[in-house]
Amino acid sequence: MPSERDIRTRIRSVRNVSQITRAMEMVAASKMRRAQQRVGASRPYSERLREMLADVAALVTAAETQEYPLLRQRPVRRAEVILITGDRGLAGSLNSNIIRRTTRFLIDEAQPAGIETQMITVGRKGRDFMRRFRREIAAEFIAIGDRPSLTDIAPIARIAMDDYINERVDAVYIAYTRYINTLTQRPELVKILPIEPPAERSMGKYGEYLFEPSPEAVLRQILPRFVEISVYQAVLESTASYYSAQMVAMRNATDNAKSVVSELRLALNKARQTRITNEVAEISAGANALGEAAG
Repeated sequence: MPSERDIRTRIRSVRNVSQITRAMEMVAASKMRRAQQRVGASRPYSERLREMLADVAALVTAAETQEYPLLRQRPVRRAEVILITGDRGLAGSLNSNIIRRTTRFLIDEAQPAGIETQMITVGRKGRDFMRRFRREIAAEFIAIGDRPSLTDIAPIARIAMDDYINERVDAVYIAYTRYINTLTQRPELVKILPIEPPAERSMGKYGEYLFEPSPEAVLRQILPRFVEISVYQAVLESTASYYSAQMVAMRNATDNAKSVVSELRLALNKARQTRITNEVAEISAGANALGEAAG
């Protein structure tokens, strides 16, 4: 049985850990609120851009769409996956879930179909995992920060678009964690290239539009922007998911530390009672021995 000194040392250690996890929980909660606001503000813009893309694409004939490299369909022999993870851990199973979803696509979907794959990693955790398993990494981005701007994300989208336009890859997917709420984050993997305009148009709600100088010119400007916004939205979703998961994980760690301290206190009391009982027994035995000697 551990001594009282050992138990007290462990109690102090657990208390120190609980103070650290509590501080990390508060920091994650603060960053989570800002990330949630950014996600909430960007979603309407992303959805409206998708609606506009559907409206403009509907005015362009099928033959004309082949003139736009980002719309051009071709057989998929090589694919690229943009994997978005956190730079750090301490967020429960968040990073593991999105890496598992990506690995399932690489092994169970792409490999049986004979599709070669390469990666663009955003975040240190995803990069390190793909390096360990010797996956081809075309580009890597780390330390983007808690408040990424569209300018920070543009190089990621530019590399993906260049690879697709130059036919180095035939499809581009993005794997990210979609923020649902504080307790729920869902790993998703979606295709972003070639762009497939939504079938549903919004013109019925707002009336017909006139595009200047022409629908074709507007479409040519919208397509790269749409890819950039898709990547940017995925990064924002992953950031909000990361800090939500970290806040919950640190709260659970703090609660567990309190439970451990309670158990250690109980063990300390038992050890103290045992020591006192032994001391009383020794004193009684010594008193009896002295009495017998005096008699």
